Amino acid sequence: MDVLIFLGIGAVAGWIAGILMNGSGFGLIADVMIGVLGAFIGKFLFGLMGFAFAGMVGTLMAAVLGSVILIFLVGLR
Repeated sequence: MDVLIFLGIGAVAGWIAGILMNGSGFGLIADVMIGVLGAFIGKFLFGLMGFAFAGMVGTLMAAVLGSVILIFLVGLR
């Protein structure tokens, strides 16, 4: 069940980041991949800065911010 929640958060985070950076999402599979990678990036970077995100809302925030960073670095917009 945790995997489904993680993928759901990844999909929402990727979709939100796509809207923020591109004006629309990238499709379900791409949104999930971007969101999951963004979650790892967000948790890692904000952990280095001393920030800790807890709960689903915090995880979603970190995933969205990490996804925006990922989209910017890859240049998908």
